[in-house]
Amino acid sequence: MNSLIAASATFFLIHAVVAGTAVRFWLVDKIGLKVYVPIFAVGSLAALWWMSSAYGNISGEGLVPLWDSYPWGGALITVFMFPAFLFVVVGLMTNSPTAMEKGKLLEQEDIATGVLRVTRHPFLVGVAIWAATHMIVNPDPSSLVFFGTFLVVVVNGMRNIDRKRLHIHGDAWTKFADQTSSAPFVAIIQGRNSLKFGEFGAVKLLAGVAAYFVFAGLHYWLFSAATPLEPLFEPITNMLG
Repeated sequence: MNSLIAASATFFLIHAVVAGTAVRFWLVDKIGLKVYVPIFAVGSLAALWWMSSAYGNISGEGLVPLWDSYPWGGALITVFMFPAFLFVVVGLMTNSPTAMEKGKLLEQEDIATGVLRVTRHPFLVGVAIWAATHMIVNPDPSSLVFFGTFLVVVVNGMRNIDRKRLHIHGDAWTKFADQTSSAPFVAIIQGRNSLKFGEFGAVKLLAGVAAYFVFAGLHYWLFSAATPLEPLFEPITNMLG
């Protein structure tokens, strides 16, 4: 458990301190963006590998639930992972000014379209849904630390991205932020934007649906944890061993 806590703290600090404060601007100024980005990526992946390895090796008290698991946990995962995958996949396939080196998109008149109408951070929202749902259905200390770290990192990451983009792009970012929201559907509910599913893109949506079913079907084979959709994919998982 100590290894998982240390790994999780490292992963959090890399994103909250190195990437989320003025430290990033200082480092970029000293070593340049082309050097900073790969170093940051390697550090993040190393911490992620450490976290995953430590989580997979947990035993004993780290796996004892802190509260009773609910029978509807499987259904909860099945339902909420669907929008989570849509947000993640569609978000990754969408050009967004929140992405690194995409600030020039703010020069366009109609950039707050598609999934960005729902949230300006679709990928991070998808990860947040994934993490929060897994915390609910896996109420053991190790899972709460593991998934909770991701939840804290992505929620804090949204705030940090907004702050950094404002620092760099000023009024152009403010205009975009006024048309969008971090939390899903808030800008639409407040009348600052409108929902237009046709702008999402059929290919992006189909890719998200495909990713959902692939991971749901292979979840036990990949992570040794079954899902309600697992029986539909038994022939494939049996072939994979």
